[in-house]
Amino acid sequence: MSVFTPVNTAEVTAFLKEYPVGELLSFEGISAGIENSNFFVNTRDGRWVMTIFETVGANELPFCLGLTGHLAASGVPSPAPIKNRDGQVFGWLKGKPAALVQRLDGRELEASTPKQLAAIGTVLADLHQAAMDFDLHRENTRGPEWWNAIIPTVLPKLSEADAKLLRDEQQSQTSFDRSDLPEGVAHADLFRDNALFNDGKLAGLIDFYYACNDALLYDVAVTVNDWCRRDDNSIDQAAAKSLLDAYHDRRPLLPSEQAAWPLMLRAAALRFWVSRLKDFHFPREGEMTHAKNPDEFRDLLQWHHHNDCYFPKPDA
Repeated sequence: MSVFTPVNTAEVTAFLKEYPVGELLSFEGISAGIENSNFFVNTRDGRWVMTIFETVGANELPFCLGLTGHLAASGVPSPAPIKNRDGQVFGWLKGKPAALVQRLDGRELEASTPKQLAAIGTVLADLHQAAMDFDLHRENTRGPEWWNAIIPTVLPKLSEADAKLLRDEQQSQTSFDRSDLPEGVAHADLFRDNALFNDGKLAGLIDFYYACNDALLYDVAVTVNDWCRRDDNSIDQAAAKSLLDAYHDRRPLLPSEQAAWPLMLRAAALRFWVSRLKDFHFPREGEMTHAKNPDEFRDLLQWHHHNDCYFPKPDA
């Protein structure tokens, strides 16, 4: 979340006239995140989040916004989109697609307890199961095809050692066959800042704009890599156990997933290392933007090369 496209009161007021949410009281930009322009919006009828999409195309929004509506209706806490007066889940603002969704109460955790980690594992499994009957499909826009396009642009910016690590991991992932792993809808970006807690309890998941169809284990790996990562960019095994055991209780993990776990953790680390390298070396202009440190995921990738991460014992 960030602000690349600034808006004024008149523009927001005109946009909101297309929605049954009442008169605008106030709005403010959200500075966290790096992809779209986001705003907190308060009206006489409620509190909302307005997003102007900078990288997600209008053709992709029925999947992303339809998914959050589907999950919310299935009991998975997520921000349901508000339909405009034409019955559409998005409209247009300053020539770009824009949407209004429910604002969930809560905030990002700075540190998590075993119980909160278990809540993340449980809700991720619930998401995967609830989305099994979601009938739209979207390829992973930050998958191997995207890595292979971006990596040549960032390699010249790296040290010799980092460039070698990146090329070697790219080769390992290119030859990895995921076809025997369970697939479904993945959030694909379930970091700490995309889960809100209220009084210590999970209030909901947000930011489904990287959601896609992929190996479910990839989604688990993305989540573990962030939620269970220590300050030194190693994995806290006790934290991983809390999260993964709760997930396994809801959706039992398979022997094929156990075998793929090390490579999938590395795939998830590679994806965010490449993404952060791109944002760091080729930043986009924005009013309230910031690039995150790519070295965190380089160090995590190296850790995964030399260490095993906890995995629940699959049923035979």
